[in-house]
Amino acid sequence: MTVTITVGVLALQGGFHEHLTLLRRAVSQLATTKFELVEVRTSQQLAQCDALIIPGGESTTMSLVAGQTDLLEKLRDFVKVQKKPTWGTCAGLIMLSNAANSTKVGGQELIGGLSVRVHRNHFGRQIESFEANLDLPFLSETTDRSPFHAVFIRAPVVEEVLAPQAVQVLAKLPGRVDRMKTGVSQATTKGDSGDIVAVREGNVLGMSFHPELTADARIHVWWLSELLKGGAS
Repeated sequence: MTVTITVGVLALQGGFHEHLTLLRRAVSQLATTKFELVEVRTSQQLAQCDALIIPGGESTTMSLVAGQTDLLEKLRDFVKVQKKPTWGTCAGLIMLSNAANSTKVGGQELIGGLSVRVHRNHFGRQIESFEANLDLPFLSETTDRSPFHAVFIRAPVVEEVLAPQAVQVLAKLPGRVDRMKTGVSQATTKGDSGDIVAVREGNVLGMSFHPELTADARIHVWWLSELLKGGAS
């Protein structure tokens, strides 16, 4: 019997199209199982989903739009009560964190689910955006074990793990970041800055960078594979 898993991508703002593109590519590599991919803008669409991606973008805008309806509360129920698999990238990491620093005046509504505190725009303005090669141990079982080329745009980092016994640190940013004349930076591999850029707690996965802005679908393949195994739920 063919299993159908409905994967939603929150489509209020940000890079949801890019995530859907890589999801389709990942699904083509997992042909034995049927996935349905949907854009999520309403609580009714969310209710159809078995798993969800919250993309990069502007977390404050996403929170405001979601808060204008009952979608924000439904997202909290989806993540923290139903404990359905949820993956957030950049802005998505912020929204899935239990606490955030450097928010805009008046604060910011969060979904929560990750027992961490993040620091928004940790590396500075858009012009300080950079790229770095990351060794991601959880991709070690894939046929391609090369480092993942990660894109950081006004990226947050996890500045404190609030429940070390519950949160698994999946990746740290290696080395220091050197600005290049092009406006794109490259992280060196000497030393360890200690900046946590990927974490997982139960059903929730959060990453500081934008895998959706690359042509590399390995993380999407891995995450879908985790859904099949029940490892992300």
